[in-house]
Amino acid sequence: MYRLIASDMDETFLGRGHRMPPENLEAMARLRELGVLFVPCSGRPYPSIRSNFDSIDPQLLADGYVISFNGCCIHRVGDPDPLISIPFDRTMAETLYRNAREKRIPLHVYPVGGTIYIQDIPQEELDRIRDVAGMTPVDHDVDIMELIGDEPIAKILYMDPDLARVKRIAAETMPLLDPDKVSVTYSSNRYAEFVPAHTSKGTGLAHLAAHLGIDIAETIGMGDSANDLGMIYAAGLGVAVANATPDVKDAAGLVLESTCEDGALAEVVRRLVEPDHVSRP
Repeated sequence: MYRLIASDMDETFLGRGHRMPPENLEAMARLRELGVLFVPCSGRPYPSIRSNFDSIDPQLLADGYVISFNGCCIHRVGDPDPLISIPFDRTMAETLYRNAREKRIPLHVYPVGGTIYIQDIPQEELDRIRDVAGMTPVDHDVDIMELIGDEPIAKILYMDPDLARVKRIAAETMPLLDPDKVSVTYSSNRYAEFVPAHTSKGTGLAHLAAHLGIDIAETIGMGDSANDLGMIYAAGLGVAVANATPDVKDAAGLVLESTCEDGALAEVVRRLVEPDHVSRP
């Protein structure tokens, strides 16, 4: 019996423009009725993830949890202080930042507090992410590391609208880094996400399941991009939405008929959760 569903947000639970399909709200309400925990899981900071739920009934997430920064932080809903926080190595963050500034690589810098500093971002990308809470553009002449000061950093993201090119940029960058401290994953067909080594949405899910006393076999992990693969592999059942990338579909135990626009959580509830729970006494 599945007791916990962890879902990626962008392009999985949310549609274009961070729209929440109404079918997903109904599915969240149904999960509450059945006693199954729904856990948003994203590469974004906790405050940014929570902002996607500002307009819904707060009871739908009451006593729940959020996995943020690709598994580096876990929050109890309503508590700004994380249960778990795995910071990025500061020397590696400085190396990534200096490399991006020198080569004018568009980047995001994610301090753990929730502000997302973005630099050298083209206008098309700014238009794309303008609705993401916490995005703070800074001029090229501003030193983001000095701006952040001593605040811990969760991750750094390089951006290019051509996924093949951003993968090439990441491959050229990795020799500058210590592989025992940094790993790279990809999302949204445009981002290289540099994160603390040996962390992923999968490790975040495993930590939360252990904290709650839930067997990992009783979990579902939903996603669409490479940064969801850790969760897809770790969960009792990995689920890919219909718009997922080929590598995620190949890794998943189930590929849905629904895209992120259709309300994919509703299909998961209908096909996987309700039959199991309703059939039991």
